[in-house]
Amino acid sequence: MKIGFIGLGIMGKPMVKNLLKAGHEIVAFDLNSESLKEVTAAGAVAGTSAADVASKTPLVITMLPNSPHVKTVVMGKEGVLEGAKEGMILIDMSSIAPLASQEINKACSEKKVKMLDAPVSGGEPKAVDGTLAIMVGGDKALFEEVKDLLLVMGATAVHCGSIGAGNTTKLANQIIVALNIAAVSEAFTLVKKAGVDPQLVFDAIKGGLAGSTVLNAKAPMMMDSNFKPGFKIDLHIKDLANAMDTGHGTGSPLPLTASVREMMETLHADGNGGDDHSALAKYYAKVSGMKIGK
Repeated sequence: MKIGFIGLGIMGKPMVKNLLKAGHEIVAFDLNSESLKEVTAAGAVAGTSAADVASKTPLVITMLPNSPHVKTVVMGKEGVLEGAKEGMILIDMSSIAPLASQEINKACSEKKVKMLDAPVSGGEPKAVDGTLAIMVGGDKALFEEVKDLLLVMGATAVHCGSIGAGNTTKLANQIIVALNIAAVSEAFTLVKKAGVDPQLVFDAIKGGLAGSTVLNAKAPMMMDSNFKPGFKIDLHIKDLANAMDTGHGTGSPLPLTASVREMMETLHADGNGGDDHSALAKYYAKVSGMKIGK
């Protein structure tokens, strides 16, 4: 299939490479010329703008940082909708506000473009492996039409409801992940302060009820003081801000989310916004005077 792909960041690049490996023809675009060179070296064709990509492909995937970026790329000057033909499919795999997805979908409908919101979870490692969890909102029949394509990039793809439901699901995911990382950071700081080896604690608890994908992925990073980003603190702040906005709009209280967001804002202010979100351990090191890692 000929596919347009716009947004070649930490997640987008490996997603494009997996599509190429599966035999799809990719027309790609990103403002970062180095990222574009990397995917063209892997076999993609470079587009000159979002509109150019849309004019050349029947299906376009966007993978961008936040709501304003997606709005600009889709609805703005030289955007997707300028180049799109009637019947084109847009799959926005960015993690954005659900209301933004609905606004973009309305603009697409006016141009007779079909849209799904399909944010992902799993970070860079699962983007590389092609084992992302994909949460999809939009027309069920359209989802079934593109599900096999989504499963080139993910291990699962679940239809969650109408447009915006994918991003609502992603917000729930991001709340759970953020709070879980904070809990791991807090618990392992306690362990270290009490003079117990964090590695032994990890080995003891990972098979029990406290065991989780987050514990398995993030505790070793904390113990190694390795905060190379798979998913950056700054991006998680963005997701939690979207969660807070959605919570305020729906009357859903999010006190724990607010607390962890403030911890992340502290890390951002300290210059750690580009670190992996496991760097929540640095917040606890700051307030406790004790690092989990070596």
